[in-house]
Amino acid sequence: MRFLISVIDSQTASATPEEYAAIDIFNARLSTSGSLVIACGVDGPETAQIIDARHGAPSARHTPLHVGDEWITGFWIVDVDNRNEAERLAEEASRACNRRVELRPLLG
Repeated sequence: MRFLISVIDSQTASATPEEYAAIDIFNARLSTSGSLVIACGVDGPETAQIIDARHGAPSARHTPLHVGDEWITGFWIVDVDNRNEAERLAEEASRACNRRVELRPLLG
């Protein structure tokens, strides 16, 4: 089963050197266990663009979908046997990055 673990923050690339080190250790453990599909940071909402090409000529707006004090600043996609394992990894991810995280199953 694949899950998305999203990092929630009010700044992009705001981790301290200690947090980056803990994230690197967590990523290495995920990689070694074979659970890591991908992990990366996400640029800030000021760089977002909404593209809509559903009805003829595409339109583009330089704005995020959602506006708020917090946003997704990074994520992991993990492949594990069950939701309990995903929850355990989400807890580890939260500790490693020292941020709240959101856990969601991926469909398909």
